[in-house]
Amino acid sequence: MLKVLEEQGFPVTELIPVASERSKGKKVDFNGSEFEVVTINEALMQEPELALFSAGGNISKEWAPRFAEKGSVVIDNSSAWRMDPDKPLVVPEINANVLGPEDKIIANPNCSTIQLVMVLYPLHKKYNLKRVVISTYQSITGTGKQAVDQMEAERKGGISNDPAYPHAIDLNCLPHCDVFEENAYTKEEMKLINEPKKIMGLPDIKITATAVRVPVVGGHSEAVNLEFENNFDINEVREILNSMPGVVVFDDPGANKYPMPLTSQNRDEVFVGRIRRDESQLNTLNCWIVADNLRKGAATNAIQIAKYLNDRDWL
Repeated sequence: MLKVLEEQGFPVTELIPVASERSKGKKVDFNGSEFEVVTINEALMQEPELALFSAGGNISKEWAPRFAEKGSVVIDNSSAWRMDPDKPLVVPEINANVLGPEDKIIANPNCSTIQLVMVLYPLHKKYNLKRVVISTYQSITGTGKQAVDQMEAERKGGISNDPAYPHAIDLNCLPHCDVFEENAYTKEEMKLINEPKKIMGLPDIKITATAVRVPVVGGHSEAVNLEFENNFDINEVREILNSMPGVVVFDDPGANKYPMPLTSQNRDEVFVGRIRRDESQLNTLNCWIVADNLRKGAATNAIQIAKYLNDRDWL
């Protein structure tokens, strides 16, 4: 988030880095200067105009309302508020219009959801989406540093002392992103099923998902099957996606050109390729979507929301 704030030239008059008590007093670099880390209560007392939260759902549930009461606008990167009917869930290119000056807690969607809807929504506007089937290939960075440490230990021939996963991740794929729910889907799969409906304003669309963790550092990939009410032309599909802000069509199989996690690393765009008609049923399209889960999937989207608010003097 700090890196994206710098890159996009977001106007920061005062930076207040926040962490737990044990990190209090540490230094954070931003725009060539050092800033001292404070506790969350100390930050609350300073009544910041903008609070960027990315410390997990429990912290967000407890502290976001307290910052909002002080007048801060909270953009929250956890799952705490995403499905709250009173809180906007926003991908600016799609539904920034739901935001208003009265919104004090704004939810940043799940990383896999963001890259998915960036492709789904422009196609839906033309062809009317009916059903979506998603299989994800998600980077270990979506789990966090603990997962990266586990894979690095395994690649060196060792075993992590504090593993993030119940099985080895190196040379393996785990169909197990987040915890399992009572319906046998994981929490990550249910995010992919529920969040797009809210963002796109399509409560009745049918979505199913399988989320898989793969030994990749940086970049989530998704194989997506889209069934529409109306027929489509492949060339027109490409034109629609090419004209969508933030989406790059990267698709020339004959030249071995298709999106990969390496394509998206440290990029803000969502890449789509392997665009082809599903020959097994009518009005159905297959595609492959890749994005850097730490950028457009998290930090970049949050800062885009902040810029939208700031441009309207709502901060």
